[in-house]
Amino acid sequence: MKKNLLIIGAGGHGSVVAEAAEAAGNWEQIGFIDDRYPEIECLYKWQVVGTRKILETCDKDVTEILVAIGDNGTRLAFIDDLLQKGFRLATIIHPTAYISPWSTVGAGTVVLEKVVVKTGTKIGMGCILNSGCIIGHDCDIGNGVHIAPGAHIAGQVKIGDLTWFGIGATVIQQILIGTNVTVGAGTVVIRDIPDNVKVVGVPGKIIAQKQEAADGLE
Repeated sequence: MKKNLLIIGAGGHGSVVAEAAEAAGNWEQIGFIDDRYPEIECLYKWQVVGTRKILETCDKDVTEILVAIGDNGTRLAFIDDLLQKGFRLATIIHPTAYISPWSTVGAGTVVLEKVVVKTGTKIGMGCILNSGCIIGHDCDIGNGVHIAPGAHIAGQVKIGDLTWFGIGATVIQQILIGTNVTVGAGTVVIRDIPDNVKVVGVPGKIIAQKQEAADGLE
């Protein structure tokens, strides 16, 4: 029996997630949860069923949840809270994506159209693999990572939690990238990157320090 899917966050990313979920065809019904309800009651064809309070009465046996919030830290905090409350996370893979049978994709992750994940790669929990990105063989991608459209990650790259890659960024093979890193659009990473920095350019250079990612929901 197919379960129902509730998507937290009725925004632009949420609509893309709903389309991917509908294309995958794994859920009976798809709806949204958004704290702006009832100001917003639908997103395109999909109904917004209520605020987060609706989760208090949600039937966990027939419902899966996907957090469609773009900010990595906020998304992962929501996921941690849902897991503590016993909810089942959805994993959405668009049917045009290719995931090697020798790779794994964590719960709560979204893999959008024409993504390629090659052999022996581990994708963490609550990630976004956006349209057309390529992840090479034997990579280790942490939790709450966002790989933007058209980014290319070569083989044997390790990426820490909460890291964000801009559109068209590239990483050469065997690079270690830390936690909570921002890699700018079009950046080419050719050396290891520590935690909590912003990197831009060709080749990529550190231009700023970032605060450590905060834990928990406000």
